[in-house]
This record gives sequence, structure tokens and C-alpha cells, in this order.
Amino acid sequence: MAKSPGSPSRGNLSPEGIVREIQINLLECKVCFEKFSTQQKEHKPQNLSCGHVLCLECIRALSHPLLRKLECPFCRQLCSVDSTSHCQALSDLQELLLSQTPPSSTPPHRTNAGRGLATSLTSTALHLCTAFGGWGTLINPTGIAVLGSSGTIVVVHDGEKRVAVFSPQGRKLHSFGRRGQGSGEICFPVDVAVTPCGHVVVTDAGDKAVKVFTSRGNHVLTVKDSLQMPWGVDTNSFGHILVSDIQVGTLSKVKVDYTHGLALEHQTAIADLQHPKAVACCRVTGNTAVMEHLLDDTCSPGRNQHTRLRVFTEDFHLLYQTDSFSLTLLNSVRLNMTGVAFDGDGDVIVIDSNQGMIWSLGKLQNGLALTPLVGDHLIHPVGLVSLNNTLVVLDSGDHAVKIYSAKSDAGPMI
Repeated sequence: MAKSPGSPSRGNLSPEGIVREIQINLLECKVCFEKFSTQQKEHKPQNLSCGHVLCLECIRALSHPLLRKLECPFCRQLCSVDSTSHCQALSDLQELLLSQTPPSSTPPHRTNAGRGLATSLTSTALHLCTAFGGWGTLINPTGIAVLGSSGTIVVVHDGEKRVAVFSPQGRKLHSFGRRGQGSGEICFPVDVAVTPCGHVVVTDAGDKAVKVFTSRGNHVLTVKDSLQMPWGVDTNSFGHILVSDIQVGTLSKVKVDYTHGLALEHQTAIADLQHPKAVACCRVTGNTAVMEHLLDDTCSPGRNQHTRLRVFTEDFHLLYQTDSFSLTLLNSVRLNMTGVAFDGDGDVIVIDSNQGMIWSLGKLQNGLALTPLVGDHLIHPVGLVSLNNTLVVLDSGDHAVKIYSAKSDAGPMI
């Protein structure tokens, strides 16, 4: 059976931890989030020809009714419905665990053994409150932002309409930005940001452009200029757009007249960056954080990539920098930073997509204060936003948005 995308290695786990990992990573369908069942036919685990496993109901929902074929949501291989087979190994494993494990109403959580700072995580971790999305509603999402204090959530993904807008409770409100390179269309969205006045800014790597829309999806303008491969994007408190270019190695600042749909100024704020991707701007301090992905010719494919986080002042003077290798040496915690954001106090928050973790680094200029925030129910997080003492996390591993807070009561999975 093929390994699920984003399934991390957890190190040395206790027997209880191994059981929890099995329940989370193996015994539920990663499309609909329902547990596999040997009693309910529609939720029986089925092998696709590519090796991935879905429930029968999702296979029927994703397949073409006449051609009887579907595209695997994980590896994109075309599979025939007629070639699927019951995954007897998972059914046997589930029956074995049910016979050995006393029933409990508490949902399984990922263990944190083997990650270091486990005691701190237990006392400070945020807890999953709600999750929504799933394959079909979101397809391979890559970026997330929140519209002001309303909490409206904006996600870019690989759907026919590239931008999806949700209420804070997870109800889909509308979508826009059809696939394409025409006016108001989006070819390959990578990241999304929201301006203080509510405009939606999308980086379109396929069209080598930054595209601006109203919150209702009306196209305002497209910025190309000298962009070669725009990637991460955010906006500052003035509404200026900050965008990284992974190919040129720059961070650009674009001043925009949103009323008239004009780009007033496009300047290179930071040059000589190494493959910069994620960008975050702190609305409290004006600081900007950039995540660089450093090339290492000695690193074989599949191994963790070396990343460097650089934090700049509002005037783009270097304030602090650290890298994944240094963090591992200093804290005895294997941490591979892939994404970055600021919380409401100006603390730096980073994503470790490989481990499925969210960490706070504190205010870096005052010294590193590494604190684990989220370690449960994440497969491959790719984006996050801090809002009103909650973390809104985009998990591409199961195509979902997950909201965490300090409250331990889990809410509904939509």
C-alpha cells in the first residue's frame, strides 16, 4: 500500500502513540475524513491501482459515471473503478485494534513523543476546534488569508475557480478566478493575501503575475513588470503588496491605487535572496519575514531541504536570521521551516510541513524562544494565519482548513 502524502516519520513512539498514529494516518479516508468501516459498505477501504486507499463512497463520487475512471486525489494517476479491490489488510488491522482497544468517545490525537519539548507541548498546545474543506471542495490548496476582523477565509487551490471564500464557520460563500490566462483568470495560483481595505491579491506563477481582485471577485489589475516566478505574497498596513520571486531571488514592493486599478510603483525591496518563497508582514511592527530555500547539491532527492528565515524591519534592514540547521543544533529539535506568519503580538510563527507541526519562535530580536503550538491532526500544512487568538491552518495533505485555539473542546468537522 502506498504511503499517504505528507505522512511524517514520528521517531520512537510508545505503543499508545503507535496506535494513535495508525488510527489517524491509516484507518480513515483522507478525502471525506470518515473512518473506514467493515460494517458499512460505503466506507469500506478500497485499493486504487496506484496503491492509495479511499472509501468506496468517495471512489464512486470522484469517478466518471460512464467512463468509470477517476484521478487519484493524491498522486493524480488515472485509475479504473473496475480495477479497485477491497483492502483486506486495513480491515483486518481495524478489527484487531477494535478488539484490543477499549471504546472511547475521545478522538485520537497525534503523539508528540520523539519530537522534543513534549512536556511544553502538552501545556501550551492549541487544540483543533473545527475543520472544513476536503477533496472536491478544495483541490491541492496552496495559500490562505483572512479578510479583516470578519474572519472570512480566502483559499487558493487547483479548482476550476481558483479562489474559494468561506465563512469563519466553514460555509462556502463563493468562488472566482477561473482557470486560464485571460483577464480575471488565474493560471497557477501559489499564494494569496488580503489588503487592509479588503482586496484579494493572488500570485499566479503560471502567468508570471500578481493579480488583484475585490472581495467579490471582480478583477482590479494585473501586475507583471519584471516578475519571473512570483511566489509568496502579503500586504503591509498601507496596502502595499510584498511579493517574492523565486527565480529572480527578490522581494518586491508594489504600491497600488486600488480605486483606479493602477500600479503606482514597483521596486525591489530586497535583492540577492536564495529562492525566496513564503512572505509574511507584521501589521503590528511592520517587520517582514521571508523564507529562503537554500540549494544543496549534496542533498539527495526526498531529503529535507535546508531553509533560512530572514526578518527585516519596515525599511527592509536585516533584523534577524536563522536557519533550519542552526535551530536543530541549538534546540535538539529537528525543525524544517517551510512557511511563516506573525501572530497578533508580533511573534514569529513557522510551519514544518514535513513533521506536521506549527512552532512559535517568539520575537527573534529578543532571542529565540522555541515553543510548539500545534502537533495534532496535521498532515502537510502549507499556510497559516493568526486571528483573534486562533490559528487558521491550511493543510494540503487532506485539502482542508483547520482552526486551532486554546480551548480543548473540539468542534464539528464540516
